Amino acid sequence: MATITDPVIGRWYKDLESNLTFKVVAIEGNDESVEVQFANGDLGEYDNESWYGSTIDYIEDPEDWSAPFDELEADDLGYTDPDRHARPDAEDLDISDLLD
Repeated sequence: MATITDPVIGRWYKDLESNLTFKVVAIEGNDESVEVQFANGDLGEYDNESWYGSTIDYIEDPEDWSAPFDELEADDLGYTDPDRHARPDAEDLDISDLLD
């Protein structure tokens, strides 16, 4: 069985023969290679022929998909600041609140 799914950057896949789970991180147009990062954090690459000759299928994002991606910045995860920075209502503040 050959792959019929096209690679999409940011999408998770599983090679059914090797049981490897990976995310597509780049597609190089000049040599038509697909760069992937496996669930354990290792990087790899498929050329066009090996991609479509393998048994690769879409999967849902793993529960803790960011664990092996130690090099990722918060921006890469889709958010930049986990703090809410809620501004207190200025009418309820006095000078001692501002000095704390």
